[in-house]
Amino acid sequence: MIELHGVGKTYGVAATAVHALRDVSLRVAAGEFVAVTGPSGSGKSTLLQLVGGLDVPSTGRVAVDGRTLADLSDRDLTVFRRRRVGVVFQSFNLLPTHTAEENVALPLRYDGRPAGEVRERVARSLDQVGLLPRRRHRPDQLSGGEQQRVALARALVTEPAVLLADEPTGNLDSASGAQVLALLTDAHGARGCTVLLVTHDAQAATRAARTVTLRDGVVTSGA
Repeated sequence: MIELHGVGKTYGVAATAVHALRDVSLRVAAGEFVAVTGPSGSGKSTLLQLVGGLDVPSTGRVAVDGRTLADLSDRDLTVFRRRRVGVVFQSFNLLPTHTAEENVALPLRYDGRPAGEVRERVARSLDQVGLLPRRRHRPDQLSGGEQQRVALARALVTEPAVLLADEPTGNLDSASGAQVLALLTDAHGARGCTVLLVTHDAQAATRAARTVTLRDGVVTSGA
């Protein structure tokens, strides 16, 4: 489902160059739940961005769901991300002027789905994260944990083949973080999607079936 072959990512040039990833090769099977761990600056988030098509590698090849991302046009890549990849960020990335249901509906509306389908899918997704009663609340009316659950509902509403989670508990207290991780685990079990979880939290990583460790842009274990 996810394949990286000899992937490198460098920011800057010459003396200012920063090598975020160095010759990374990794395979994640369809339906697998993998955690990527390592200290700050090890390249975890960079790896996730490359898999999500949010950035491009300097060297090597990234393939997701049988598609080599570099072979896709900008338009095809946008559609591919919208339909096949769900992403949960540490900072929630919710639109502050939109309600919970409006935020969750965004990827479906961008995809031109019929209004009836949008309402049904949004309600189902919010219900799965326990927030249907708060569907008309804006982010500033929700706790941090609730905002992250809205973000998870938005990532899942398109029924993606791949779910990427970048430090999803990083801005949450321990109780809210545990709730989000439980929902992530439940979503994986119920939907069978492939999950790639980036975390520096050892407890969060235990949710995964396999842990890949990065250090200084290099995979040191778990590949």
